[in-house]
Amino acid sequence: MLIDTHGHVSFNAFKEDVDAVLKHAIENNTWVIMPGTQFSTSQKAVEMAERYGKEVYAAIGLHPIHLEEREVDVLEVQSESVKKEAWMTFETRAEEFDYEKYKALGQSKKVVAIGECGLDYYYEPKGKEKREALRNRQKSTLALQMKLAEELNLPVIFHCRKAQDDLIEFLSQRKIRGVVHCYTGTLAQAEKFYAMGLHFGFNGLIFKKVPALPDPEEVIKNIPLERIVLETDSPYLVPPQAGTERNEPLFVKYVAEEIARI
Repeated sequence: MLIDTHGHVSFNAFKEDVDAVLKHAIENNTWVIMPGTQFSTSQKAVEMAERYGKEVYAAIGLHPIHLEEREVDVLEVQSESVKKEAWMTFETRAEEFDYEKYKALGQSKKVVAIGECGLDYYYEPKGKEKREALRNRQKSTLALQMKLAEELNLPVIFHCRKAQDDLIEFLSQRKIRGVVHCYTGTLAQAEKFYAMGLHFGFNGLIFKKVPALPDPEEVIKNIPLERIVLETDSPYLVPPQAGTERNEPLFVKYVAEEIARI
């Protein structure tokens, strides 16, 4: 059995065939955790998980890119060279983290984590004051979600892009448990996260050589396997073996095979 610990099956990319995608995964002995990135996708993930048995679960959270309004082009962010589909571009909405609404959503027995939440410095406004204001807002929003995780006794799924050192500093004085999703930091940074007791999520990005990012193989070779979790980040970051433009939970098997090879 495999578990895709991070598949965004509640996203619009799956609106036409979500049940078929989940059924395909389950039939092939693959379970799924679906993280939300704002209230609407978190709510949808919970509703979907409650329609299924023990194979499908949800996480609820507010992703840092949803704190401001902007258009996001997935291909630009991930440097993908694939045919562009409509779901690869979307607009974020400026959303405040509503503690009580998320807390109510977290009462479902199908909610197993808080997230995806964290720090993202990829999109930043010009000017030091605006940049610092946004970073501080991301940190305060993350602190609220960590408080909720503690209240509900749940782990946290941390998003971290171009912000590893800040996240390490932010978490260093806090009691935490969870996973750094889509890990892209250095081995030295990984050792600090490891000392905090965190796990590391790896997905199809391990097949790509991104010049701006550290080589994930070094981290994978030096982190104990029991601290590594498998994920797809569906519908993004498709493993080359899949032969499709859209990732899905079943393809987590390719990530498992590559980590075993490494």
